[in-house]
Amino acid sequence: MRRISTRSLMPGMITAEDIFSYSNSLILSKGTVLTDKAITKLEVYSIFNIRIEDERAEVPVEDEPQPDTSYAERLKQTPEFQNFAAGFHKETETFKNTINNALDDITNLDVDQLVENSIALLSSDGQHINVFDMLHNMRQLDDSTYVHCMNVGLICNIFANWLHMEEEDVKTATLCGLLHDIGKLKMPEDILKKPGKLTNKEFKVIKTHPKEGYNLLLNSPVNEHVKNAALMHHERCDGSGYPLHLSAIQIDPFAKMVAIADVYDAMTSARVYRGPLCPFKVIEAFENEGFQKYDAQYILTFLGNIVNTYMLHRVRLNNGQEGEIVYINPDKLSKPTIKIGSQYVSLFNEPNLSIEAII
Repeated sequence: MRRISTRSLMPGMITAEDIFSYSNSLILSKGTVLTDKAITKLEVYSIFNIRIEDERAEVPVEDEPQPDTSYAERLKQTPEFQNFAAGFHKETETFKNTINNALDDITNLDVDQLVENSIALLSSDGQHINVFDMLHNMRQLDDSTYVHCMNVGLICNIFANWLHMEEEDVKTATLCGLLHDIGKLKMPEDILKKPGKLTNKEFKVIKTHPKEGYNLLLNSPVNEHVKNAALMHHERCDGSGYPLHLSAIQIDPFAKMVAIADVYDAMTSARVYRGPLCPFKVIEAFENEGFQKYDAQYILTFLGNIVNTYMLHRVRLNNGQEGEIVYINPDKLSKPTIKIGSQYVSLFNEPNLSIEAII
């Protein structure tokens, strides 16, 4: 028996204990053979690590993730993607240097420049609806805190526009995303990057990063929403989050946005055993596990806009059939209607069918 981080879990591993949420709701039972879907469920609940058995089991074939290579390869050949990727890597390095230089004296943090640089990435693309495609196909296993914060900052910017926020609030949301995990820079590097077993003591240290982030930003030139986003982005509306176990009305609205963007970015990142999850798998995970944990207005707006960016895209189903998305079901966003040849298949009426990949 050993304890390993959720990021290092692989299908076939077996849970060595019952796994509960922070509000003591059972998530997975002892002896569960982990699948990709089960691992994703742990991420939705912000479970950092679990105990697993030393032996492993076979995973059913239908649970093995299917690569989404053709779509990704086509996108990566476009000048649009190549320009975005080059700009993203450049700005991430600038962001890293800016944050590191400000750690000694946070009052020198150039807030306006941080926001301006990230927004420039989006405006150079010209169409917000493509940015999720861009980020989805830039995932690397070595996903540093800086890259993750850049991703969440960009997602929060788009999210705020979907919510029709005023320009200043859009900038605030962007900054909340950029700085939400700044507390991780105060975590010991050997713990933060540890690929395997974490001790209980190390686990408790990692869970202090929201408070560390808040303390770091206390004397910085940012508003209270940004400070609260650093402190509250792991809080959940049902009170199951941490570090303060706040409920919906107590959580800063910008922190609620960051919480969704943060988990979305984590779930769509690559893992050791597969590439990034198909967006429809992520949407399904949110629908199955997230409506009690995230603000209803925010999660519905977020998921509804993401799924609409994939209208008329070709997809592959888990039974191998391919078709085109022609209708988004508002009652179950992860189950649209697919045109396959001359037939129309409503996934809402086919519980055993799901979208495996965008092709």
